Amino acid sequence: MSLEIWLAFVMATVVFCIIPGPTVILVIGQAIAHGKKSVIPLVAGVLAGDFTAMTLSVIGLGAILAASASLFLVLKWFGVGYLIYLGIKTWRQTPQRFAEADFDGAKTVGREQGRNMFRSAFLVTALNPKDIIFFVAFLPQFIDPHMAVFPQWLILMATLLCLVGINISVYTYFAGTVRQRIQSYQARKRLNRIGGTALVSAGLITASLQRS
Repeated sequence: MSLEIWLAFVMATVVFCIIPGPTVILVIGQAIAHGKKSVIPLVAGVLAGDFTAMTLSVIGLGAILAASASLFLVLKWFGVGYLIYLGIKTWRQTPQRFAEADFDGAKTVGREQGRNMFRSAFLVTALNPKDIIFFVAFLPQFIDPHMAVFPQWLILMATLLCLVGINISVYTYFAGTVRQRIQSYQARKRLNRIGGTALVSAGLITASLQRS
């Protein structure tokens, strides 16, 4: 792969990453609810989800989704329902008192809580039908058919995952920082509601997605 094509891919991917979509809104909402300790499970979930979505696009599911209105709608409405469920759950969540949250609980999430955040980020990212179709239309534009295809796929996928990881880490870290610096119980409760509203909004954005 030539350096010029790779740099063009990097620039296009950076633009793709920084535009807030359902995944970005999800991680911001979760980070607002749980603080900086949520960075690792959320970023890991998004990366695993994007890797799965890219793999599905490579093996042909993206083309099937583009052609099948029924399958597209099934995945889309699953994502909508899951995001709204997470939003309502986050809105109703009772925050820990400051002493419990920041001195007793240290800076890491519990194993169960971490698994839940990882699963949420993974499912929302991997099963977003728009992303799968996007990958099947986007990645091949940077593939030179006259050269070995598999190494080029690996380079593009590794590059995209690195850029997505950096982008999601930044979003999550700063949203989590806001949470960590707010000590008032009532303020934390309001942050939970902001996070819950963000997740419901992500569900509504997903509901507006069209196949074309």
